[in-house]
Amino acid sequence: MPVLPTLARLRPVALTAVAAVLGGGVFWLLHIPLAWMLGAMAATAAMAWHERAEVLRPTRPAAMIVLGLGLGQTFTAPVMAAVGLALPWLVLAAVLSILVGALAARVFARLAGTDLQTGYYASVPGGVVVMAVLAQRAGLPVAPVTLAQTIRVMIVVVVVPPLVTWLASRGDAGAFLAERPEVHAGGLAVLVAGGVLAALALSRTGIANPWMFGPCALVIVLSYAGVLPSGVPGWMVDAAQVGMGMSLGQRVSKGFILSSRRLALASALTTLLLIAVMAMMALGLAWVSGLPAAAVVLGMAPGGMPEMSITAKALEVGVPLVLGFHLVRTLFCNLFVTAAWRLAVRVGLAR
Repeated sequence: MPVLPTLARLRPVALTAVAAVLGGGVFWLLHIPLAWMLGAMAATAAMAWHERAEVLRPTRPAAMIVLGLGLGQTFTAPVMAAVGLALPWLVLAAVLSILVGALAARVFARLAGTDLQTGYYASVPGGVVVMAVLAQRAGLPVAPVTLAQTIRVMIVVVVVPPLVTWLASRGDAGAFLAERPEVHAGGLAVLVAGGVLAALALSRTGIANPWMFGPCALVIVLSYAGVLPSGVPGWMVDAAQVGMGMSLGQRVSKGFILSSRRLALASALTTLLLIAVMAMMALGLAWVSGLPAAAVVLGMAPGGMPEMSITAKALEVGVPLVLGFHLVRTLFCNLFVTAAWRLAVRVGLAR
């Protein structure tokens, strides 16, 4: 008797997974950029809108572990040296991203009907988790910030990949690309086990995105030292795309989107504004710095770090450089977003 309820609960999970894989497959056949993630997100979102989607909680962490392993293998010693030389530009990009988000806060607050401080934390592109935590520490309602940041990520992963695909064929990311390591079944098993342990260990620290950072840091060390036991096969990265797409698509429920139509519309409009402004600034930064335009656009895009990193991995667009942009921006958001708001209040800019 206990088996029947379990099977009943697993049925929608299985149906959602099948729909997500089919959606990814259709997008792949249509040659849509980031096909497996976007296809899975679209299929899962369609089911979630009708309250039929069910995604197991470990899906996103598992996908991020695989993503971390895949990203880490791109950090060879020469690539890390190239990223190190680009560090001043990464810092400048982080500062510009926070400033543009702060300027967009007034537009968001007016459109959404929120106070300026809530609009600030909802507009700065620091990632869903980071900005929600910072808003909570500031004593603000977390729900509108989470909604706004989530909608932003969804729109960015749909709009930005086609632009990056177009730019990728017009730039040179050679210094930030590494040859794919060979895949060895035994070494891959060891690598996955080590990635899981690294993720679990880092999750105890309270850091954001431990499921990606832990495995990524492990593989970076092994890759840099030249002792990486195996590469990560492409099908695993595709599977991670499906998992990420499912976790994003599941949030597109009527209750979530329609809980505040005005706020959702404000989030969508300000996201499009941020994408346009950040893309133009990224192209300017690429021109001045000599960095590959596609990687800079993706690195400065106002999306989440996992989503932008997997986009870079799927499109083979200077993964270490893109990850570097988002790591520095996340660090700066953690350190300076709250301090910047307090300074703005003190000098009379936040009124």
